[in-house]
Amino acid sequence: MAGPRLDEAAQAALDRRFMAAAIRLSRRNAGRTSTNPSVGTIIVRDDGAGPMIVGTGVTAVGGRPHAETEALAEAGELARGATAYVTLEPCAHHGRTPPCANALVNAGIARVVGAASDPDPRVSGKGYAILRAAGVEVVEKVLAAEAAEQMAGYLTRSLKKRPEVTLKLALSSDGKIGRKGAGQVAITGEIARRDVYLMRAESDAILVGIGTALEDDPALTVRLPGLENRSPARIILDRQIRLPETSKLISGVDRVPLYVAACLEADPHRRAALERAGVRFIGTETHDGVVALPELLEDLAALGMASVLVEGGARVAKAFLEEDLVDRIVLFQGPDAIGEDGIASPIDADHIPVGFRKMRDMRFGEDSYAEWVRP
Repeated sequence: MAGPRLDEAAQAALDRRFMAAAIRLSRRNAGRTSTNPSVGTIIVRDDGAGPMIVGTGVTAVGGRPHAETEALAEAGELARGATAYVTLEPCAHHGRTPPCANALVNAGIARVVGAASDPDPRVSGKGYAILRAAGVEVVEKVLAAEAAEQMAGYLTRSLKKRPEVTLKLALSSDGKIGRKGAGQVAITGEIARRDVYLMRAESDAILVGIGTALEDDPALTVRLPGLENRSPARIILDRQIRLPETSKLISGVDRVPLYVAACLEADPHRRAALERAGVRFIGTETHDGVVALPELLEDLAALGMASVLVEGGARVAKAFLEEDLVDRIVLFQGPDAIGEDGIASPIDADHIPVGFRKMRDMRFGEDSYAEWVRP
């Protein structure tokens, strides 16, 4: 890149600017890249008239090609002498394709700015080592925390061998999440519901208990114009296979995968009937009469899932909290009360478990939103 050399502060500001853009880009395929994270790459060069983006890439649906490959293909010869901004350390191991670190070297990239570090032992530190050995300037950990948050599912799966678990609850003004025997109760408005759909679109799976499935008969899909094909897998905790064949969940199984976590002692005839309808089963262990959640999460990770959105109900939410399996808590709160016949939430903004820190507050019309994460 032949542009004028910037002073240290100006270069750092420029690096943050383009890395922030790469992180935003990485969200494009969140929840759709299988066992790989959704990484963003932006290639920038300056020939004297100011920095110019010449290539962009995001991990492809299914996990291949990687973001670096996509960005280099778009940049072509303009990559030579340019800077690559990558939200995750470039891979260093040979798979079906050569390592991305080598691809950057071969393309003539002069400088690589990285954000999050990769905990995969095949990569950790080795991608940067390949670059430095080839004479490429490397700057690490630019907006590392922001990038790590965006790919928290991948990092959690790598480190803990289970998916990242986000617990999402909608609370009334008096701390209730529904009304007994009333089915689905609208607690928040349309804007907040659309944000929930976006959360679903960026997740690998949505999980609810059989109580919620029977009471609410939900579809658990993404209902945003243009994003309908981003609905993640649905998972139902249903030890005894009580889910009826007439449920909305089963009616949509040809479009969106549905998994039922059931114990081996469940009725084999019920299992066979749902399997004929297209339902997939996950054999589960039980503990004290309920699904063993740590083992279930290990199974989900083995299926390639890195992020699970737990949407209910109260008993399931409480179980995940008591097992210390929640990594992120998201609370929406509506303006109206439900009353004494409401179902109490197992958690509220004034009773967040120790070890979580508040990330953000937002408002969606009359509804409030708050999010906590555990490092």
